[in-house]
Amino acid sequence: MERFLIIGAGQAGAQAVATLRAEGFAGAITLVGDEPFAPYQRPPLSKAYLSGAMERERLFLKPEAFYREAKCEVILGVAASAIDRAAKRVQLSDGQSLAYDKLLLTTGSRVRRFNVPGADLPGIHYLRGIADVDAIRPHFVSGGRLAVVGGGYIGLEVAAVARKLGLEVTVFEALDRLMARAVSQQLSIFYEQVHRQAGVRFHLDTAVEGFEGAGRLEALRAGGKRHDADLALIGIGILPNVELALAAGVACNDGIVVDRHCASTDDPAIFAAGDCTQHTSRDGQSIRLECVQNAIDQAKHAALAMVGKPVAYREVPWFWSDQYDLKLQIAGLARPGDRLVIRGNPASRKFAVFHLREGAVAAVEAVNAAPEYLVGRKLIAEGRPVSPERLADSAIPMKNIL
Repeated sequence: MERFLIIGAGQAGAQAVATLRAEGFAGAITLVGDEPFAPYQRPPLSKAYLSGAMERERLFLKPEAFYREAKCEVILGVAASAIDRAAKRVQLSDGQSLAYDKLLLTTGSRVRRFNVPGADLPGIHYLRGIADVDAIRPHFVSGGRLAVVGGGYIGLEVAAVARKLGLEVTVFEALDRLMARAVSQQLSIFYEQVHRQAGVRFHLDTAVEGFEGAGRLEALRAGGKRHDADLALIGIGILPNVELALAAGVACNDGIVVDRHCASTDDPAIFAAGDCTQHTSRDGQSIRLECVQNAIDQAKHAALAMVGKPVAYREVPWFWSDQYDLKLQIAGLARPGDRLVIRGNPASRKFAVFHLREGAVAAVEAVNAAPEYLVGRKLIAEGRPVSPERLADSAIPMKNIL
């Protein structure tokens, strides 16, 4: 009987189990995760779960019965410590050694730690897992002073929740605009205005130099000045968990290097999916994506390859962020030289920015504009030339542009 071993009990790991069984794999499946929780959703952590609008049980991707019915052995709270490729075995931190015929690495990513003086003071938090949110929530009380270090998705989502709960919020961003690595300048300007209107204060183009406090956070220093704070959330990016693969001699380059079937380029018995991978995009670029869509779709493709039904991965990446009453939906991957076409009026809090490359839509950023997002995704997938003038004309329904 074939033995498939999955290291990493997150979105990609859970999806791989489902796909393997759906495709008729009848061998043994073991899923190993270093957290004490079964696979769960991460996007709601900085939104609904943090605000208290979502209960913990709703975070879990599958009920316990799913794993029993799938005859999947689940080992939680235990990390994988080494891969012996020659023997096809994985050593676990509790002393177990698991054999495999094929190994899928869905090890995900971890927060990037902030290395400045005082960064280990109580009151300074990161947000990546359930335990992180559980530690933060008791301190989210009206009147509290929250400092957010990093003006990306996580930082701004937390800022929005904190303002709704009555906290004073100040965001410190080292770059000169918000979400600079993820969205166009038009979106950065729009979201800065929205947050300012909600009462969030910003210090852009400002580096945080350190934290201060007598036994607990009391202030931070940024831009040469002291800023009082009771609580801090650090969101300065994530790093792929590649150490396990790297130590085993598996090719890594800001992610585990995989081919279009999510197989390691070094070992035909090893596959990888999700945040931890470096793969080739639709347009031939080598990229690493940090999003649910990529985790799900790569897990499906990896599972198909593992059971001998390989399909080349060519999915259109998509992302989203919920802040206040705004839903930002993004599809495709933008580049600096793209031609931008704005459809709708940002003042109405409903608009889209299309990124055109060689006459076709390469990416779309849609704010409270589901038709623009959905049609934009189709246009990206088709790669057909479109008229910028028609895209910009809100009087023309998006379905007609298709």
